Amino acid sequence: MEFEAQENQGNNSIQGVINLDPQVNQVQAQQQEITIKQTDIQVSSTLEESVAVTLLRDLRQIGVKLRCVLVPTMSSNNAKELRNWDLWGPLIFCLMLALTLSMSGNNNDGTGIFATIFVLIWIGSFVVTLNAQLLGGKVSFFQSVCVLGYCVFPINLGALFTLIFSFFYLKMFLVIGCFLWSTYSAVGFMKLLIPEQKRILALYPVILFYLFLSWFALIV
Repeated sequence: MEFEAQENQGNNSIQGVINLDPQVNQVQAQQQEITIKQTDIQVSSTLEESVAVTLLRDLRQIGVKLRCVLVPTMSSNNAKELRNWDLWGPLIFCLMLALTLSMSGNNNDGTGIFATIFVLIWIGSFVVTLNAQLLGGKVSFFQSVCVLGYCVFPINLGALFTLIFSFFYLKMFLVIGCFLWSTYSAVGFMKLLIPEQKRILALYPVILFYLFLSWFALIV
């Protein structure tokens, strides 16, 4: 009798699970439908917004990422913001640096300096990113280019200082400080995505990249 009671109880529990399965599936289907609708609403709202709203949203995102570079605490929020890549910020800072250095040079060399800096920044970012990926870095191509591009901003300040001040040693001191600032910001993010045993090989090109840009800003 006791065995039959246990068997009946087991059958009832199995039937209860079987009866609950359609309800669980229905709830999951409803949740998926709600998620799809929310995604569609976000996409449609993005497509329907005006150009001014889009520009303000992009500028706000650029400001948030720039703040992560200027104050490189390397918190989880900063890392999350930098992983949400965009190329508008790197393009703006690349153009700013190329324009500033072309103004620093002679009138005849301005166009050549602008083109050289513009090409070197993008080629250098590509080489550094490719090196990090080959060493097993868990970073996408555009994420790395985004971080490297935003971290050029302190060197923009150094190039601007070279226009303002004429005393060479003061310019050298300021440019070195901006170089360390850029390097610290970029290395702080990149090292989180590189295997520990290969970090030196991955971060060495990052240092050379910003060192070359800083040296170019100083001598021009």
